[in-house]
Amino acid sequence: MPGSTAPNPLPAGISVTADGSSTALTVAVDHLARLGCEVAADTSGSATEGAGTLVTTSTTGAEPHVLTCAIDWAGPVALPLASEADVQAACGIAHVHGRRYGRPVPLPLDYAGAVTGVLAVTGVLAALHAATLGTRIRGVRTSVAQGALLAVGQYLAAATAADDEHHPGAPTPGAAPPPFTSADGVRFELETLDAEPWLRFWTALGAEPPAIREGWPPFQHRYATAVCPLPAALHRATARSPYHAIRTAAAGTGISVVRVRGAGDTAVLAVPQDPWAVTALPADRDAAPGRAHVVPAPPVPLPLAGLVVVESTTRVQGPLAGHVLALLGARVIRVEPPGGDPMRGTAPTAGDCSARFLALNHGKEVVEADLRTPGGRRTVCELVRDADVFLHNWAPGKAAARGLDAADLARVRPGLVHAWASGWGEALGPTPPIGTEYLVQAGSGVAELTARPGEPPTPFLMTLLDVLGGLVCAEGVLAALLARAATGHGRQVVTSLLSAATVLTAHGRGTTSRRRALPVPCCTDLVEPAADPRFGAALIRRTCVLPDAPWEFTA
Repeated sequence: MPGSTAPNPLPAGISVTADGSSTALTVAVDHLARLGCEVAADTSGSATEGAGTLVTTSTTGAEPHVLTCAIDWAGPVALPLASEADVQAACGIAHVHGRRYGRPVPLPLDYAGAVTGVLAVTGVLAALHAATLGTRIRGVRTSVAQGALLAVGQYLAAATAADDEHHPGAPTPGAAPPPFTSADGVRFELETLDAEPWLRFWTALGAEPPAIREGWPPFQHRYATAVCPLPAALHRATARSPYHAIRTAAAGTGISVVRVRGAGDTAVLAVPQDPWAVTALPADRDAAPGRAHVVPAPPVPLPLAGLVVVESTTRVQGPLAGHVLALLGARVIRVEPPGGDPMRGTAPTAGDCSARFLALNHGKEVVEADLRTPGGRRTVCELVRDADVFLHNWAPGKAAARGLDAADLARVRPGLVHAWASGWGEALGPTPPIGTEYLVQAGSGVAELTARPGEPPTPFLMTLLDVLGGLVCAEGVLAALLARAATGHGRQVVTSLLSAATVLTAHGRGTTSRRRALPVPCCTDLVEPAADPRFGAALIRRTCVLPDAPWEFTA
């Protein structure tokens, strides 16, 4: 369980002046204020270029440290991008969102801007952390285009893999994606990660066996493809049953079901107030300060160079948090089960590994350990003994059951930052529904934001919250590292897909124009930007094409 929440995770003495009117700047200002910075903002945008500027002054060291963060629209992308709509069109978000409709359709919210606001804060916090180690970084630059490319990074990698066999085509006639509707008009999402509960659930609802078989592959692959053409017979099966009967069938067959909630629905979730909770570690509170892992000053402006992160994660949210820390220069060691993470074999492959897996994990070191055994758990403790951060996205209660929760590992490594990224956090108790993208979109109210005009609330099939969840987890880790540098004591960081949803529910409607400001190309296939030399400085080419780090740091 978390310790007592510090009212301001960041040390005193950090002030920020902000200028601009974009959603990216609004999110960045909000997060810095929530972290305890003193913020003065000019939202008129009259005195700034691009999407906004943050000037941070820290007086926590011997001399004031002034750091400027510039948020561009295009950044290294050589296109005249000047709005959220421009970026969504050119960088592939409209294409991925529109796959379910058969044509590019922009998201009706400022998603690229929200992502970039979190990235801007992450860059600022990383630079401030480098200053505590003796490296003064004077400038950080990021862009909304780079935020968008990072958000579609898995889809970009898959589209450019040599054996892309899951390339989505035109919508299937007669098929329809979730959500489902019950006989009494309740719209809901369902989730299972295994085929047997899928079979049992639909059999209990009286669905036709051919439809059950035909529906499983697109349901299973919807995270990778952003489409889910399910047979109409499955929708007819739910339309014959009232919602209470569907919930009973789900509970009896191991399926998670969550009602899609709109703006007018009564909230039933204890939604977190902030995207992260950064708390003092119980076992570390009374320890003498100064025992945190001492990291040498980075010789180059990669602000986390020398830090060590141990990561035990799977799927998207947790690996992306570790990936962000790696892009900032940290050494990241993944703990995977014997034989490796099963996600390595997920099609399409690039070389001998899943392209989507590479998009989240390339460059990380790997140690295999069976965490069900005492030996595997000892391996984690041995790795943590020399680490700064431990990151996991295990199910609720699993860390404590393994003897690897925050208090356990604080005794192994005083000064450790222990980060947990989950689906629901503690909002639904110790046995919540499966904490995956579409269920949390449904339950958090994000589905209402992503629906097109005239549509009922409809979860979006692109991994919106998985990406934001990974980013806010990394953001919380950096805030915790700064708190540790100031006190010598470790911190626990708790984030979730539900807490990440607050970034969109608070700022997704945004202030940015959704009209195309200038004539820019509209991506209709992610191989297009991958092959376009105007995107070359923002991408890296390995066995597939991946987004490059979304920041530039200058000393």
